[in-house]
Amino acid sequence: MKVAVLGAGAIGAYVGAALHRGGAEVHLIARGEHLKAIREAGVRVLSPRGDFTAHPHATDDPAEVGTVDHIFLGLKANSYAAAGHLVSPLLHESTTIIAAQNGIPWWYFHGLKGPYQGHRIQSVDPDGTVTAVLPLERAIGCVVYAATEIERPGVIRHLEGTRFSIGEPSGELTGRCGEFSAAMTDGGLKCPVEQDLRKDIWIKLMGNIAFNPISALARATMAGICRHDGTRELVVAMMRETVDVARRVGCDPGISIERRLRGAEKAGEHKTSTLQDLEKGKPLELDVLLAAVVELADLTGAEVPTLRAIHAVSDLLSESLDPVGARSTPD
Repeated sequence: MKVAVLGAGAIGAYVGAALHRGGAEVHLIARGEHLKAIREAGVRVLSPRGDFTAHPHATDDPAEVGTVDHIFLGLKANSYAAAGHLVSPLLHESTTIIAAQNGIPWWYFHGLKGPYQGHRIQSVDPDGTVTAVLPLERAIGCVVYAATEIERPGVIRHLEGTRFSIGEPSGELTGRCGEFSAAMTDGGLKCPVEQDLRKDIWIKLMGNIAFNPISALARATMAGICRHDGTRELVVAMMRETVDVARRVGCDPGISIERRLRGAEKAGEHKTSTLQDLEKGKPLELDVLLAAVVELADLTGAEVPTLRAIHAVSDLLSESLDPVGARSTPD
């Protein structure tokens, strides 16, 4: 099995190293000092489950790799539409695209029976630009329950979790999912194939939609947000509104808000990916987390005043990080 990891950052390099350890032919597509370090010494994984080093092929040029069976997409969702030149050299007629993203994916209503079947969510697939790059029929969903970070170039610190749930948008149990799941398992990871991956999407989103923007706005860790009475109440309100939207599009997360809060508290003094991006001056990946759910509320008639308020201020924060946007905005 031939796999390209496009966006071999903290999660991508961890998955690529595991797949390579399990016997798959793996090609990491990375850049900069991280790529240089991987080429020189491989991917070093530091983990409470045991350290290891893997030496997959690494490059910054997908054309050097050629076509593959599976693309594991480790890019941020807000960069998907611009990734066509990276994706196209890797595709043959049956290549799958396994997108390890938070939030609402561009394929969400693909293959979903009901009143919204085939609906395109503008905030995650503006004017179909993501679908043009990542065709719906190639998509396999992936919800990540692992935490990793780049400790230094070429070195991945695995903090917790080894589960990567995957599933077809249609809910079918297909051979292509089974093949990828087996390769992940051979590499020491958990990769269950779910018939209803959308439930996993909403369970994880209940936390992301609240903690990620609040952490950026307040410069706070997850535990800090939970300890503060006011922000804890804000998280509860955002989760409640999110569950209402999920149910209106036909999915009940099936988990209580208190249980979801307890899970977040266990993360301790953890900085969300959005806060980490803010501190590094990177674009904030909030469209798929927050704007998408507000858009779905408009579609279904749900009342989401708290989500709208947090979306407004976090969107303003995002604009302040965009030099072009900042130049075009009057004082």
